[in-house]
Amino acid sequence: MQNIVKFMIAVTLVAAGGSAIAQSTKKTPYWASIDEPEARTRTGPSTEFPVKWVYKRQYLPVKVVSVHEVWRKIEDPDGDQGWMHVRLLSPERSAIVTAPGISMLREQPAATARISWRVEKGVVGRIDDCQKGWCRLDITGRVGYIETDRIWGEEVP
Repeated sequence: MQNIVKFMIAVTLVAAGGSAIAQSTKKTPYWASIDEPEARTRTGPSTEFPVKWVYKRQYLPVKVVSVHEVWRKIEDPDGDQGWMHVRLLSPERSAIVTAPGISMLREQPAATARISWRVEKGVVGRIDDCQKGWCRLDITGRVGYIETDRIWGEEVP
């Protein structure tokens, strides 16, 4: 029984650290997203530094611009930078709608495709399948293609 418990603890630790390990091997800059409902950035890479921002936007895309041990210097969609602990970040890609007004999510990656959903500036969703000026955006199960010039989080960092 003790061996099973030790094995389960080891599996849990490896799973929890997998995201940090994957992020530590990436070349900066790279994309990530905030993985918690509340995440703090600091003025330096340690809890000894003061808190700069408290983000209350899970899945917000961020650009990782520097790495120091378990800390990542991130840049947010407004261009602000600060240090965040790697456990608060996910390697999953997301994007935020930055275009003013209403943007259309379409069934296919084409301007003439049927409109699936409409989204406003500030909406955040998971992205994948980005090509030829379009990204597939998933906003809590509502999926459609959006033009890349209407979002932040897609371009090559």
